[in-house]
Amino acid sequence: MVLKELQHIFHIELDAIYGQHEVDSFFYLCTEHYLSVARIQLTLEPELTITKPETDTFFKVLEDLKQQKPIQYILGDTEFFGLPFKVNENVLIPRPETEELVDMIIRNHSGPYDCTQDVLREESQFKILDIGTGSGCIAISLAKNSPNAKVYALDVSLEALKVATQNAKSNNVEITFIEADILNASTWNLFFENLEFDIVVSNPPYVRELEKQEIQPNVLENEPHLALFVDDNNPLIFYKAITDFAVKKLKPKGKLYFEINQYLGEETKALLADANFEDVTLLKDLNGNDRMLKGEKI
Repeated sequence: MVLKELQHIFHIELDAIYGQHEVDSFFYLCTEHYLSVARIQLTLEPELTITKPETDTFFKVLEDLKQQKPIQYILGDTEFFGLPFKVNENVLIPRPETEELVDMIIRNHSGPYDCTQDVLREESQFKILDIGTGSGCIAISLAKNSPNAKVYALDVSLEALKVATQNAKSNNVEITFIEADILNASTWNLFFENLEFDIVVSNPPYVRELEKQEIQPNVLENEPHLALFVDDNNPLIFYKAITDFAVKKLKPKGKLYFEINQYLGEETKALLADANFEDVTLLKDLNGNDRMLKGEKI
């Protein structure tokens, strides 16, 4: 089949759902993923044809997209902070807002990561903990950009940790992964008994049940609810548990970083202030929403 004809079919079937620009993006992602055919090659070779098995693969993708399955889950991979990541239904698809959080951490701590200045000694290695790591996107991106840091990552989901472990290997970084529930101290107490951290970071579940109507169907029907939703009556349950953990396990002057629910910025900020964190700062993302929070342990 001629690829250009197949692209036309994609538009006929999908434009009403996604719009023309998004459908083009999906199609070019598929040609690169399944055929190693770049967009420019398709432009230069408009009569390029593919085999029947290849055509069948594209029609399967088309059916999945009609059901609003995310393209990242269909292809099984995505990009975050310039790095490749495997994803499946056991992990959230990394978001641009989370890239902003990673970028802020790296910029705020670029000094300790600069090995040319010999800021860190081996016996006092900089330690980072990512709580609720999912695909590992935060932990791995920090490790990749922080060669002198020792990075730990915790998640309650064993299936998510399998994905994160694969991603750490493919990105050639060493992460210590821990299967534990941050809400249940008995699952992590012994492991962290002799550890203290310079940075604790988390993008925990924060979408309230009442906000479900704001969630797109492709997210609501495909991404893991365990990593998304919290009870309306206790929406800050993870932030409270992680803040309490940070009080015990951050070093003096250690930093706590959160991605947050944009509607609960002041309430989340108050948690850190009540726990006697200093320099508690609420930050907006590129869309102008309250999205990040940072504080320093006394």
